[in-house]
Amino acid sequence: MIEAHNLSFTYAGSKRPAILDVNLGVDKGEFVVLTGPSGCGKTTFARCLNGLIPNFYQGELSGSITIMGTDISGHTTSELSRKVGFVFQNPENQLFSLSIERDVAFGPENLGLPKEETRRRVDWAMEITGISELREAAPYELSGGQQQRAAIAAVLAMKPEIMVLDEPTSFLDPLSASQILEAVADLREEANMTIVLIEHRLDLASKYASRIVVMDQGRVVLDGPPAKVYGEEAKLIGVGIPKISMLFNLLRQDGFDMGETPVSVEEATERLRSYLKDDRG
Repeated sequence: MIEAHNLSFTYAGSKRPAILDVNLGVDKGEFVVLTGPSGCGKTTFARCLNGLIPNFYQGELSGSITIMGTDISGHTTSELSRKVGFVFQNPENQLFSLSIERDVAFGPENLGLPKEETRRRVDWAMEITGISELREAAPYELSGGQQQRAAIAAVLAMKPEIMVLDEPTSFLDPLSASQILEAVADLREEANMTIVLIEHRLDLASKYASRIVVMDQGRVVLDGPPAKVYGEEAKLIGVGIPKISMLFNLLRQDGFDMGETPVSVEEATERLRSYLKDDRG
């Protein structure tokens, strides 16, 4: 679905590359969490996926990136948006109509779809994100979590096969953030979508991820299943690994090896029960 080879980009006016020699592939149906210290290049890489780079953000781009076999060079953001949906960090930057229903309908209408198909897509997107009852509400009347769901619905209505979300929980309280991430995980299952999620709140996101990709200084430095990535190396480069993973890493250092590092409390509970059962036996 996504294939980047030696991808580098330097913003106009900058002397330092924002991303450098990134090689990364994402398969259909994967839920990839992209993380790393602030300024490591996560958002820059995401902007390459739907053509914002180089069509909107100017600079020097080298290497290659293909989306579902299509090289992004020579294609506009509007063309790529049919394949890649992008949810911005701040939903207020994505919602602009006087009602949520109009916002969700904006994408399909601009694709030139018939009214009947637009209506079906709007109803489906609002239902799957749990905001059907808010169709007449104005964006400014909604909570942060509701706005984020509306922004996701607006992208869903275009039925992209890949969804990229740039820190969608950054303005939300823990409960709302957890609900949004659960909704995204459900979308992956129900709509058979490929998810690329840029996220710092790994305590909440890790249990849904099939892979964790860690960037640092513009490069991919770690890539693998969450249990493999959340070791001391991830901690050293400034990644806030889940607290439960950190606890089990410390226990391992003290001689209590319970297998792979858990990424959720539920997983840790099962691992601990199994360990105590074997130890008593």
